[in-house]
Amino acid sequence: MRFIMGNVKLIFCGNEEAEQSEKQLQLYVNINGMLFIEIEHLDAGYYSTQYTVLDKETAIKLSRELKKQIALMY
Repeated sequence: MRFIMGNVKLIFCGNEEAEQSEKQLQLYVNINGMLFIEIEHLDAGYYSTQYTVLDKETAIKLSRELKKQIALMY
């Protein structure tokens, strides 16, 4: 049995210090049970969207790599 969260999206806003506050990263599991990652640029005069879809194995590898990179932050 697959568990799909309905009507839930996680949205991470860009960092103001890095002048990225107009960008958002959205994450959610789509109806096919895959991780949907979308980056939106919400500038008033400009709009752009990039996205990718990851299967579970690839999403796990991404998660592990994010943890490694976060550990390297100072």
